[in-house]
Amino acid sequence: MVVLGTPVVTPDSDAFLGALLESLSAGVVACDAGGRVVFVNRAMREVRGFPPDGPVPEDYVESSEKVLAGPDLRPMPWAQTPLMRALRGEHIIAEDVLIRCPGEPVRVFACTSQPIYDAAHRVLGAVSIAHEVTALRRAERFRACHLAVEHVLKRATTVQGAAPDVLRAVSVTLGWPCAELFLIDETAGAGLHSVGHWDAAGTPSDGFFGHVPRRGEGITGRVWENGRAIWVPDIGSDLSLRTPYEQERVDICIRRGIRTVLAVPVHDGTTLLGVLTCYAGAQERHEDLLTVLMDGVAAQIGVFVALRRAEELARQLARAQSDFVDLVGHEMRTPLTSITANATILAEEAAGMDHDGRQMARTIARNAATLQRIADALLDLAGLDGGHLTLERRRVDLTALVTDAIAAAAHTGRGDTISTDLPPELYLPGDPDRLHQVLDDLLANAIKYSPPGAPIRITLHADDSTAELRIADTGIGTPEAERGRVFDRFFRGSNVRHQGTHGSGLGLSLARAIVHLHGGTIRLADNHPTGTVVCVTLPRC
Repeated sequence: MVVLGTPVVTPDSDAFLGALLESLSAGVVACDAGGRVVFVNRAMREVRGFPPDGPVPEDYVESSEKVLAGPDLRPMPWAQTPLMRALRGEHIIAEDVLIRCPGEPVRVFACTSQPIYDAAHRVLGAVSIAHEVTALRRAERFRACHLAVEHVLKRATTVQGAAPDVLRAVSVTLGWPCAELFLIDETAGAGLHSVGHWDAAGTPSDGFFGHVPRRGEGITGRVWENGRAIWVPDIGSDLSLRTPYEQERVDICIRRGIRTVLAVPVHDGTTLLGVLTCYAGAQERHEDLLTVLMDGVAAQIGVFVALRRAEELARQLARAQSDFVDLVGHEMRTPLTSITANATILAEEAAGMDHDGRQMARTIARNAATLQRIADALLDLAGLDGGHLTLERRRVDLTALVTDAIAAAAHTGRGDTISTDLPPELYLPGDPDRLHQVLDDLLANAIKYSPPGAPIRITLHADDSTAELRIADTGIGTPEAERGRVFDRFFRGSNVRHQGTHGSGLGLSLARAIVHLHGGTIRLADNHPTGTVVCVTLPRC
């Protein structure tokens, strides 16, 4: 509340007060008890586009109603302005008022207004002080914009689906009418194509949206070429846009009422993915702030685009790998069956051959059998992953399966290095043939990657719901960084490759597929000081 008592009158008091108010960077407006505007300082005159000196313009109230708006962008009647509300006794503190002068960007002012009383508490008028907070409010809106964009991107599954909502959030935040997102299409000769736009007015198609940018020409095309943001404050007077294509785009923008254009690159690290272009209907200020804030939105889009492309590439690779596995498995099986059968016959009827002939027949039979196992594993993987092969479940004794696998390993001459801790019996539902396949592969790996005579320990324990099998060897182990990949098809540990140990990289992949189909899990752990522990859990019901 402003109270005027008996003033101390000096010859220079009026001049001093006037100079003080005129020197303020904040806008000041005052009215008398009848609501007539009697004072507008220089800062507010500059905002409104009035001459800096002279009497208050006669049309001040009328012109104010044309340019003032509330935070919701609705026009503000003069009676609802902070100054008039203060005259009616309200005390207004930092309330936002928007000023929208023709051809100028929207500016936001935090207005504090109070009535003016004399010593007898009679209303003499009201005063309103306006501090510009355009940049602050825009920064706050951009924070909200970043959160809105993040929310949209988290829910979206495709760039095309996300683009309209993202561009809407950006345009509303800026208070700009249009925005468009362009991405480099890697499947179409690395061209730049529009993937979505936002038009606040919903104007019918006029060639403004959906054009194909030319690299190095136009605002979007230049950002595409140099990877740097471009700000054009007044597109109609920019002399750098000279080519026929650029002039055509300028004409389309002018017909649309576009004045300012900001285009920023969309990156993933150092890789340019596209361009985000935004259009304003009035000449904008705050170039640096807007560019920085838009770079932040472009970075969010870049991360999303890169992630979606990586996921799509992963899906394509998975499909290609699956097709390859299926094709190779089928194409190898028929000739290998013939080769294996004939090589076996040769090896069995090698009495008439010399030593070298018999050796070659056995080599052919052995290697054909190895390839046959690889082909069978490929087909099993394709069938299990594709759901074409199903489990033949029944009640099986896991202890008996482990014992059989150990007995089979004894034929390799390594059975005496295997120690066990097994229950007499342990029943659970499962496919005995598939579980046997898992046990054979895991035990074969433990033997293959352990030095001769190295101990191997097999334990099997269970509670009412779960059985856990652990096969621990003291071999070369698996690097910790690679344990998450050892179950991928064709992956082989770096230490295995460096030692020249042969293998297909399919055994653990097949084991995981079978265990998962049983509802179980399989993982690797360290066996200190050296070696690996394979842990398999299976449900008992």
